[in-house]
Amino acid sequence: MSNQAKVNILLVDDDDVAAESVVRSLRKNTIDFPVTLARDGVEALEILRRSHADLTIEKPYLILLDLNMPRMDGFEFLQEIRSDKNLHDSIVFVLTTSDFESDRTRAYNENIAGYMVKSAVGPQFAKLATLLDSYRSTVALPS
Repeated sequence: MSNQAKVNILLVDDDDVAAESVVRSLRKNTIDFPVTLARDGVEALEILRRSHADLTIEKPYLILLDLNMPRMDGFEFLQEIRSDKNLHDSIVFVLTTSDFESDRTRAYNENIAGYMVKSAVGPQFAKLATLLDSYRSTVALPS
């Protein structure tokens, strides 16, 4: 997989267990995505805007976004980046526990690339790893 494009991941999730499962799944499937973890939308924005004290992320990147978080939830985060001229074209996949049609519709209205329910992406997020690997090898991302 060394001929694959390097893609950074910003994982925005306050659930440590889910976040660790995503990272483990990528490693287990030998996918070398560097992962930066943000605990909520506020921290994610700080990372993306390069105002976080310790964390940064380089392009190209994909954002894996949970919807239900403290301080700034996923919907507020989506509204914020879509209205930011420097971040509006960020590629976001929602990775959440919510299987509500209203949440899916609302998220897609914010131009997300995909909506995944955590319980449906397979044991230890195996389907997520496969999807991300296929995505990076198929889609040309802006740098």
